[in-house]
Amino acid sequence: MQAQTEREDDHGSGQFLTFYLGEEAYGVDILRVQEIRGWEAVRSLPDAPQYVKGVLDLRGTIVPIVDLRMRFGNTDPNYESTTVVIIVSVGEGDTSHLVGVVVDGVSDVLDASEAEIKAPPKMGATIKQRYLRGMVSLDRGMVVLVDIDTMLSEGELAELEMLGA
Repeated sequence: MQAQTEREDDHGSGQFLTFYLGEEAYGVDILRVQEIRGWEAVRSLPDAPQYVKGVLDLRGTIVPIVDLRMRFGNTDPNYESTTVVIIVSVGEGDTSHLVGVVVDGVSDVLDASEAEIKAPPKMGATIKQRYLRGMVSLDRGMVVLVDIDTMLSEGELAELEMLGA
C-alpha cells in the first residue's frame, strides 16, 4: 500500500510522448517508449482477452499487442493509416516486459514540470484511476498522463506472458 501511496504522490516532471485515442490526448513517460511502429496485422491468439490483438515478432522478441482504445472502452476501433503501435517497457528491472499498445496516432513530446502535472480527480470506485499518473492542461486541451505500469494488472501481465510463450 505504501508503494501505491508514493506513486499517487509522485507526479514528477518529465517528458511524455503524447498520443490520441479518438479525440482525447494522452501521454506516456518517454523513457518507457522503445519504438513507434505503423499498424500491421499481428498473429492473433486463441482465448486472448478482446483487447489483446495478438503478438508480433520484434527482432526475435515476441511482444503482446494491446489495443489501448479497447482497453479504455472503445469497443469498435478503426485501423487506419494513422493507427500506430507504441512499444513500451512495462515494469522495472528483471520484471520488465515489452508490450505494444495500439493508439489512433502520436502527436509530439510534451515537457511537463512537476507544478504542471495535476493529480487526477477522485471519482470513486467506478473510474479506473489506477491507470492515471496525472493531468496536464495545455492551450490545446488536457493531456491525461497514463501510468503504463498499472495499465495491466500483474495477473494480466502474467497472462500476456503465457500467451507470448
